[in-house]
Amino acid sequence: MSSAPQLRPLSALIFAAFFSPAVFAQTTLPSIEVVGNEQGDIAKIPGSIVVVNSEEIERLQPQSTEDVLRTVAGISIKPEEESAIVANIGVRGLSSADYYSLILEDGVPVAPGLFVGNGRYYNPRIQRMESIEVLKGGASLRYGPSTIGGVINYQTKMPQEGVSVGGRVGSFGYKEANLEAGMAAKSGNAIGGVFYTEAHSDGFLDKGFKMRDLMVKGGVAIGDNQWLALKATHYSNDANISYRGHFLDAYQAGADFNPAPDDWYLTDRNSVDLNHEWAINAQTKLKSVIYWSEMSRDYWRYNLVSGKPTKKVDGLTQWNFGNTLNGNNRAFDRIGAETRLNIQHNSFGIQNETELGLRLMKEEMHDQTIAATRANPRSGKLTKDTIDEASSIAFFGQNRFALGDKLAITPGLRVESYTQSRTDLQRTKNNEADTSNTEYIPGIGFTYNAAPSAQVFGGVHKAFAPALNGDSLSGMIDQQLEAQRSINYEIGVRGQAQQLRYEVTAFRMDFANQVIPANSNSQFQQTNGGKTLHQGLEFTLGYAFQNGFSIDANTTYVPTAEFVGNRYDSKGKITTPDGNRIAYTPEWIANLTLGYRLGNLNTALTINHTSSQFTDTANTKELKQNTSGFFTGEIAAYTTANLTASYAVNKQFSVFGSVKNLTNERYISSLRQGIYIGPERSFELGGKYTF
Repeated sequence: MSSAPQLRPLSALIFAAFFSPAVFAQTTLPSIEVVGNEQGDIAKIPGSIVVVNSEEIERLQPQSTEDVLRTVAGISIKPEEESAIVANIGVRGLSSADYYSLILEDGVPVAPGLFVGNGRYYNPRIQRMESIEVLKGGASLRYGPSTIGGVINYQTKMPQEGVSVGGRVGSFGYKEANLEAGMAAKSGNAIGGVFYTEAHSDGFLDKGFKMRDLMVKGGVAIGDNQWLALKATHYSNDANISYRGHFLDAYQAGADFNPAPDDWYLTDRNSVDLNHEWAINAQTKLKSVIYWSEMSRDYWRYNLVSGKPTKKVDGLTQWNFGNTLNGNNRAFDRIGAETRLNIQHNSFGIQNETELGLRLMKEEMHDQTIAATRANPRSGKLTKDTIDEASSIAFFGQNRFALGDKLAITPGLRVESYTQSRTDLQRTKNNEADTSNTEYIPGIGFTYNAAPSAQVFGGVHKAFAPALNGDSLSGMIDQQLEAQRSINYEIGVRGQAQQLRYEVTAFRMDFANQVIPANSNSQFQQTNGGKTLHQGLEFTLGYAFQNGFSIDANTTYVPTAEFVGNRYDSKGKITTPDGNRIAYTPEWIANLTLGYRLGNLNTALTINHTSSQFTDTANTKELKQNTSGFFTGEIAAYTTANLTASYAVNKQFSVFGSVKNLTNERYISSLRQGIYIGPERSFELGGKYTF
């Protein structure tokens, strides 16, 4: 892994700006937007939209992006540990153990591999986020791939003049320090800033971590109608976490030890985004971005003693680790470029807004497995060495026809063409394979202003997720797989009247062509053909009382998240019966936030409820473990509550604190090779000072 990217170009840009004759000024830096920052942008989108702003994020006092996302209607989270190093996000009845939604940061893909695989390995840090946009409707075809569930876009903070330092401490030895520093040219034609977070923790269940996150961003005006911006990031995290959890007897006995104390999950990532915005005229704007990232994920995991995978310690079942381990190590590289042209015009005698986009991207994953020993735990014999590559080109176009003051119709089309290849560096024959595919993704949506406080929206669109390299080129054979496709339907109404705001949405996703093992004796053969059906309702309500109290509530009801048609294993045995519920898709999710603000005091009680959910496709009811150590069974419903408070002592200094899991609910959050336990009650206290 190379060192953090050099940031000298940013300093040069900012320095040059002070001597630039430009007078163009703006308060935000250009980026590819999902929703938009101008008034009325949400009303133009024919689909469900949620924007979590900076005030709401600060009120939650989150440790991770998942702490925020779990409060959004339509989203379910499969927690693994409290800092959410690995992303597990489900949308509208899609399993939170799968990856069918696109995650962006400032409009740029951040998941390690969109085509080559393993999109869960990196989860951006919440400490540098200004807001979070969640787009679940038909407008998501403007982005891709893997937008069956929608698009999540993290918007990073903007530089502000001055310096602020802050931090917090908490349970499990948690310590966090933050630094934000920014400056701006007096002419208003340049801004820049640095954002740094360092956090250490012993971790709940002794799953400790050491995290560092650096972001440097800034920009300068070019003439009076262009803006150039650069963002560079560096992230590292050494986490003592594992795919192995506790056994049932240990969970029931209230165990609080790390079930795999010698396993380590090491992450390192660098990225650079270069954005350009050109206001060609009052009706035409061009936005472009060139982006690059590299990431490594080294997972050092001890093997179990052959024939004796478990042992008893103080009467409790624990894993019996031997003296050998494997390093499952993957390195990712991505480079891409995207440009979007927005034109407002009056063709056909009506108001139109046309958007055209083009994206080029190439990504690579180097996948290695290293056999090591306890005496030399980070080196050894190379037992796997493959390289997965993917190149893609995407084009999209849409036009919003404003048919009067009330009705607008937005048809669109996206085309994704991609090639995938795999090279096995340890093979001497048949060590290369490749495949290619092109997808056409149409959609149409509408908005109708039925009343001043009620806008009806809806649409239908096709969405897709590519077959990843591991499936499409399994066994070094082109499996001739097509993309996984879904037809998504949505209709809803949203609005705001004085202190009241609301949104009600009904959705349906016919998800077909999913990749499944073929009904044959070949372990390498894969085929398209799996089908699932997802449908439900989302309710969101917010009300601000005049006495300082406020209420924000949402409920997601997904009565249908089921398999359509039987699925079989290689021997013809049914593994997933028709009508079974999809794993990790709770039927009910409910969130309630009761807020109270009095002067400089701001408090909130947030309650999250997740109903029971299955953890396997067989819909096993009873918790049990198979011969490989994997647990299955139904997870019981659980409800947690967080209490937060902040107080602005003056304009420069503020203090804040929280109690997470206020009732000390003990619950199973997910299952894998063992039981993942939800974090117990914890306390945090912090402050922030601005110079």
